[in-house]
Amino acid sequence: MTLSADEKLPLTAHLEELRKRFVHVLIALAIGFTLCYTFKEELFRIVTLPLIEVMPKNSFMVFTSLPEAFFTYMKVSFFAALILTSPYILLEIWKFISPGLYPQEKKYVFPFVFLSTLLFSAGVLFGYFVALPPAFKFFISFSSEFLKPMVTMREYLGLALKLLLAFGLCFELPVFVFFLAKIGVVNARMLSTQRRYAILLIFIAAAVLTPSPDLISQLLMAGPLLVLYEISILVARFAVRKPRAGRKKVPAEESSEVSESGPAATGEQDE
Repeated sequence: MTLSADEKLPLTAHLEELRKRFVHVLIALAIGFTLCYTFKEELFRIVTLPLIEVMPKNSFMVFTSLPEAFFTYMKVSFFAALILTSPYILLEIWKFISPGLYPQEKKYVFPFVFLSTLLFSAGVLFGYFVALPPAFKFFISFSSEFLKPMVTMREYLGLALKLLLAFGLCFELPVFVFFLAKIGVVNARMLSTQRRYAILLIFIAAAVLTPSPDLISQLLMAGPLLVLYEISILVARFAVRKPRAGRKKVPAEESSEVSESGPAATGEQDE
């Protein structure tokens, strides 16, 4: 239901709606966390596979404080639950903002939820299978007969989750551009003309986000971002509203002339 200007909800009603959506999200996260914590060891092993595959034989991970393993499993379960419930969370966010949208804009709810989840998952999977293994292999290559890696659970999980989250958010670029184009912040022409600066920023971001300084890892992140940027230009072109068929824009000068000459012409005819 779209509210008119005279039927806007008061601030208390907005806060109540926000509280309702927030409670729904917390319940979904609690259910997902309980389910994921049941498989905490399997989930942690999956997360550590890119490192385990490149570590020397007879190597193992360690924890240096008594509660470290417990909190690490908690963190793994929470982020797994966040990914598992992300479609529902995005749907709740959409339900909160949808009353302020026009009816024709509400039709984007399912594409928004589906594409956001798909792109984020694609970014996480790309980072997990493509970017992390060569990066960890680079770091482990410094081990020698007298230098053995002893990776702690907390340090590895913090690094891996930060990188996977960065890849997931970077892959959301077309979705961000779509909504920026809808509100008029960017357009396809602007993105095309600023392409050279975007390429520079993409390679700077790739150098910052990738854990290893080697060129291969940076190209592995910059390449998909360049492709996503080109896709974002097409998305921005699609997002711009097209004028209705049969309606022509009247220049301001012509409209002012018509408004000035209209009453005068009418008056002359009446005379």
